Amino acid sequence: MDTSTPTQNADPVTTGADFAALSAELEKGLRLRSIPFGMKLCATVQEMQAVPRIRRPQAIHTLDQLVAQTARLGWTLGVTSEDLVGDQCRAVVGLGGQDPAWFEGQPMVGVWYATQPDSAAHQAAMNLVPAGRYQSLVIAPLAKWGAAESAPPSVMDQPDIALFYATPGAMMYFINGLQWQGYERFDWSCVGESACADSWGRALKTRQPSLSIPCFAERRYGGVTDDEMLMAAPVEYFAKAVHGMRALARSGLRYPFPSYGIQQDVRAGMAASYPSPKAASR
Repeated sequence: MDTSTPTQNADPVTTGADFAALSAELEKGLRLRSIPFGMKLCATVQEMQAVPRIRRPQAIHTLDQLVAQTARLGWTLGVTSEDLVGDQCRAVVGLGGQDPAWFEGQPMVGVWYATQPDSAAHQAAMNLVPAGRYQSLVIAPLAKWGAAESAPPSVMDQPDIALFYATPGAMMYFINGLQWQGYERFDWSCVGESACADSWGRALKTRQPSLSIPCFAERRYGGVTDDEMLMAAPVEYFAKAVHGMRALARSGLRYPFPSYGIQQDVRAGMAASYPSPKAASR
């Protein structure tokens, strides 16, 4: 069993310059169409409010909408339970819900699930940050995080998790980078609707890389396009993936993957990626 940590052989990510470089390398290497971003849960509202130039929502939103305002518009946002439309959004990040009535899932009966037991089973399957520990959430572009030299500790020193939207091909390349060294198989969850529990909910709870297929709400309210998936993980996994992607690129494996042709003789293409032992020894 591999005992290496995600940070081995990866660049440390601590300063503002580190975060900006990591974000730029992700955007370039994966051809991202939106901004990588980070999330940080805060024990108090005051911690969130102390972030310089933080924006506060001026209307009631789903959390998917607020995430999109960061990923698509580049805003640094502070969120409390009062900013969110309901307990389904609040529960995933530990800002509300999770009481007996929420776990019954009655509002989803006849909408997403045939019976109340089906809906309750869905609620129980979701990955949730335990309620009661946090009062606010900061969402900001990844390039805006990082500790400033000689400055006192700040909420913006390090996000709890980093996230990005990308196409399935880009996600696979990112995963290939994660698996370059210290290989492990990844098993993702899929709760169906409320898929944010599979991405930021799971990553915040387990501190493991978490890939999701965004759900109806994320696409309708959060502007997620039909060909996008969402990856969430602690920053050290992002650094590990970028390290692996660099190694893959040196082997000639880069994203986007060029199509070889479905009727071509495959041997020449395969030989470029998998040289024979005889050829490799020359």
